[in-house]
Amino acid sequence: MNFDVPSEWVDFGDALIRFIDREVVGLEHEHRTLLASERTIYTENGRYAPAVLALRRQVRMRSAELGFYTALAAESLGGGGLGTQAAVYIQERLNAHCGPERHLVQTVVLPSPFTNGLSPVLKHMDPAILATCHEALASGDKTMCFGLSEPDAGSDVFGMRTRAVRDGDHWKISGTKQWITNAPYADYAMIFAVTDEDEARARRGGITGFFLPTETAGFSVPSVIPIMGHLGADIGIITLDSVRVPDSHRLGPVNRGLSVALDGVNAGRLSMAASCVGLARWALDQALAYAQVRKTFGEAIAGHQAVQFMLAECAMDIYACKSMVRHCAWLVDSGQPATKEVSIVKASATEMVGRVMDRAIQIHGGMGLTNELRLEAGYRWARTMRIPDGTSEIQRRTIARRLLDGDTAF
Repeated sequence: MNFDVPSEWVDFGDALIRFIDREVVGLEHEHRTLLASERTIYTENGRYAPAVLALRRQVRMRSAELGFYTALAAESLGGGGLGTQAAVYIQERLNAHCGPERHLVQTVVLPSPFTNGLSPVLKHMDPAILATCHEALASGDKTMCFGLSEPDAGSDVFGMRTRAVRDGDHWKISGTKQWITNAPYADYAMIFAVTDEDEARARRGGITGFFLPTETAGFSVPSVIPIMGHLGADIGIITLDSVRVPDSHRLGPVNRGLSVALDGVNAGRLSMAASCVGLARWALDQALAYAQVRKTFGEAIAGHQAVQFMLAECAMDIYACKSMVRHCAWLVDSGQPATKEVSIVKASATEMVGRVMDRAIQIHGGMGLTNELRLEAGYRWARTMRIPDGTSEIQRRTIARRLLDGDTAF
C-alpha cells in the first residue's frame, strides 16, 4: 500500500486548476451580473436560465477538448483511465481550490459519475447503442441523469413502484422518479424499474436498468425541487407514462439492474466523499487566514485557545477522512471488496464536512453568516450531503450488516 501521489496526478491537477483560473474564472467575471444572484441564475420556474445552461455546456466542451472531462473515465469507455485513487485526489484538489457554489465548476469541469461524461454505468450498454451517443457524451455536448430514487423508495430501492413490462422487442415503463440530479436538463436518462415483482418483493433482484433519450414520448420532467432556501435546482421529478424503450437499450441483464446501478453509486459516493474533504480543507483555509488577521482584546483571535481548539478539531476531522478516502480508493483500484468501506467513507466524510463548515463559520463570527464569504453556501451544501446516495443511517445499516456477516477486517 503506497499513498505517494504520482507526478502525473499532480501535473493533471495543476493543469486543471490553471484551466479553471484562466478560462472559467474569466467567464465568471465576464458574466458576473448573470451569475451573481440566483434571481438571474434561475428562471421563475426554478430551472437554470438558458444563458447559464449555455455557459455550462461551453465549459464542459472546453474541458473535454483539453482532456480533463473524460480523464477519470475507464479506458474501456474511451476515457483516460486514471483510476479511483487519482479521481479522489483530483476531486479533493479541485474543491479545496474552488470552494462551494461555482455553477461553472462543480460537476461541469469534471463530470459526476451519474450525470455527465462517460459514466461507469455505460459499460453495461450494448456497444452498438453506446456508439450512437458516445461522442456527444464524451465531448460534453450532451448530458445524462440517473433515475433510481422515487418518492417512496429512496434508500429502500426495492420499494420502487416504477414498472417495466415487456412488449415484444420493447419495454413499456411507467412510474415516477424523484430527487434526480440533472433531470431537468439531461439529454439521456438511465432509468431503473421493477421487471419481476416476485424477485423484487423477496429482495433478490427483479430490477432492470434502461437507457433512453429524454425526448422519448411519455418522458417528462414536470418540476424541479429547490432545497435549502435556493430559488432553483438541478434536481427534478421525472414522470414516465408508458415510455417505450427497445430491449437493445437495456443496461445489463434483465432483473440484475441493481448491480449495474452500484457501479454508479459507489463511484458517486467516493467522488462525494473526496469533494467533502476538499471543501472542508477550503473552509479550514478560510478560517486560518481570518483567525490571523481578526483581532479581539488586542490580539489576533488565532491566539485564543477556543479558536485554536476549533482549528485543531477541523484538522483532525479532515486528516481522518482524507486517510479513509485514500485507503478506500486503493481497495477499489486493487479489486478488493469495499462495500463496508465505501459506506464508512460516505457517512464519515459527509458528516465531517458539516462539522468543519460549522466551526469555520463560528471562527468568522458574524462575517461567517454573510453570503459574501460563501461559508454559508458551503454549510448548506454540507447539510444536504448526508442524504443523497444513501443516508447516513443507511450507511450505518450497511456497515453493521457487513460486520455481523463476518466482514470485520480493516
